[in-house]
Amino acid sequence: MKGRSMLCTAMMVVGGSLLLGGCVVAPPRPAYVAVAPVRVWVPGYWYGGVWMGGHWRYRYR
Repeated sequence: MKGRSMLCTAMMVVGGSLLLGGCVVAPPRPAYVAVAPVRVWVPGYWYGGVWMGGHWRYRYR
């Protein structure tokens, strides 16, 4: 009885792994996206013992 339940459990684990292991299909990104630039915050950091403060910059998507 115990061997049968272990076999059933193992089969369910393997079956679940196979079901969840599929590949994700997503459409390709377009080569050119016309969007406005986005302001992003660049955090501060240490450079040669001097603290360089954070600043805003623009990033294009």
